[in-house]
Amino acid sequence: MATFSISRYSLSFPFLVFYFVTLSAEPLSSFSLKRFDKNTIFESEIALFGDAEIVNGGSSVKITRSSISSAGRLMFKKPIKFVEGNPLKPVSFSTYFSFSISPGNGDGLAFIVLPNGFPLESFDGNSFGLAPELEKRGTRFLAVEFDTLMDAKLGDPNGNHVGIDIGSLTSARVSNVSSINLVLNSGEKLQSWIDYDANSKQLEVRLSKLGNIRPSNPLVSYPIDLSKLWKKEEEVFVGISSSSGNSSQTSSVYSWSFRLSRFPSWMHSQPLDPRVSSLHSKPVIVHKRSVCLKRIQTALIFGIGCGALAAFIVLFVWAIFANRRPLAPAEYPVHPVELGYEKIKVVVEKAIKDVFSCDCNLTRNGNVDGLTFILLLNGFRLDLFDGSSFGLSLGLEKRGTRVLQFNSTHQWMLGDLETMLELT
Repeated sequence: MATFSISRYSLSFPFLVFYFVTLSAEPLSSFSLKRFDKNTIFESEIALFGDAEIVNGGSSVKITRSSISSAGRLMFKKPIKFVEGNPLKPVSFSTYFSFSISPGNGDGLAFIVLPNGFPLESFDGNSFGLAPELEKRGTRFLAVEFDTLMDAKLGDPNGNHVGIDIGSLTSARVSNVSSINLVLNSGEKLQSWIDYDANSKQLEVRLSKLGNIRPSNPLVSYPIDLSKLWKKEEEVFVGISSSSGNSSQTSSVYSWSFRLSRFPSWMHSQPLDPRVSSLHSKPVIVHKRSVCLKRIQTALIFGIGCGALAAFIVLFVWAIFANRRPLAPAEYPVHPVELGYEKIKVVVEKAIKDVFSCDCNLTRNGNVDGLTFILLLNGFRLDLFDGSSFGLSLGLEKRGTRVLQFNSTHQWMLGDLETMLELT
């Protein structure tokens, strides 16, 4: 029973580890919208501003209309913090959304992180719907722009790029979308992953056609500590914003998910030094949290499998030895027994020719003894005969000789020749 208890607790250990890991990686705030139907969940989490509206029965949100200087915004209602816990620790976030931008020289759209107190109802027909006075007021914000307008004043390389903006509409890091054979304002549905790792302090942006797998390498990345971009425990809001500028360009969003999580430092790879990363033209590739999670899940599955196998072996061996029974009961001990025996000789005797002939003659009279099969003990005088009793002497009984015979009348005679046992 002790063995069974140990194996039972050993099986519980991997589940406890998985439970605590799950708790430590529990999202602080998250949502996932594959559609934008107006229901309780949507209205409690999402707010639409400006020209943004739900279209096609909730299949998408059209952020800008087909008109000049149209602007709209899609915002997550609940404020978030990039520093949580006691003691305070930085947190990570991941967001995914699918979108399309129609042809035209509009501004495109941007994923934005705005501080609490920013006038969300205030719009400008340019700069992704953000007011141009944003920089003048010294507002600290983060934006990942999917820009379809080349603005030389802002240092844009072309009208088809992705940039990371930190407190300024001039991108801190930019990448040409044409390098991955995509066009932002082609009207084609695209998808983007934006991930921030609080441990490595790295912001990464990935882009692909809708339906394709997540790219292994980011299109653009930038080292930044978001916990220092805003004051400690300062609340911010996340959303997607767009403006048409001087064109009739429209922008639509088809799905959107967001996850803010706090992970233990041991679940991440070695942090990168932002100063080292900034010295290289190519961004340093770090292991993502998703890779770490896959490794942890693989290790947990392997550990659970090994634990189950070990428990099975222990229970199997325990069942064999615990239920083992002796071959003989204890109250009937087995002792060696000596067997006695006597040497016997089997003799099949047949009458000599004359007597046999006589037998044949006497058969008609019914007085012949016939033939018999006899068993005689060693020492019997085989050279002595009697003319009757099957050739056996009548004095056989008087000498106490034991004999067993079977005669032609189908009768057994045991010991005494007069004693008959009828055959059945």
